[in-house]
Amino acid sequence: MTSGSKIRPAAEAVAAALAAALRPWLRPRAALLLALAALIAAPAWAFDLNDLMYLLAQRRSGEARFTEQRFVRGLDGPLDSAGTLSFTAPDKLVRRTLTPRPESMEVQGNVLILSRGGRTRTLSLDAMPELQGMIEAMRGTLSGNAPALQRYFKTEVKGDAKAWTLDLVPSLPALAAQVRSLRLSGSGSDVRGVDMEFIGGDRSVMTIVPGPAGS
Repeated sequence: MTSGSKIRPAAEAVAAALAAALRPWLRPRAALLLALAALIAAPAWAFDLNDLMYLLAQRRSGEARFTEQRFVRGLDGPLDSAGTLSFTAPDKLVRRTLTPRPESMEVQGNVLILSRGGRTRTLSLDAMPELQGMIEAMRGTLSGNAPALQRYFKTEVKGDAKAWTLDLVPSLPALAAQVRSLRLSGSGSDVRGVDMEFIGGDRSVMTIVPGPAGS
């Protein structure tokens, strides 16, 4: 798919070339009006997945703080947590939960390292396709990797570069059996929120504030 960011300049070039070709036969004002008319007639291309991925790929690393609410069926109120996130392209993602209790999850390549209460466990993502899909939703978005996202999800982008949403619906049966949908939202190259709905009615809502912890 060719992105609108590339097609629009091409339309402008065509309009300019048309005006230049007709200038010898038209008065300058008429040639200018013709060029403007051709430019206005060019289609206004929507902000799409390629545009979003290009925007996100410009940032090779980042840190952020997060707060998360997990809504679980049968519980009166949400389960709250908070901590930090960090990402280093192409595939290192670290989540450190500070409250309600310290724990961390570090992923690089297909290796997952979980730490809690002084104990560490190392796992392979290949053995957990449902978890791998959820992690790739974050890594694929943060790195601007459209093929990685489309390996696991059907994608839909709404909005523009200043305020966008990326809807992901699982396409793999193992992942679809666990997760109904994900919605990531942001502005520019910053991911600001992750809303995840699980099969069975549970839901997770994460708010992300870009910048190092304590900033």
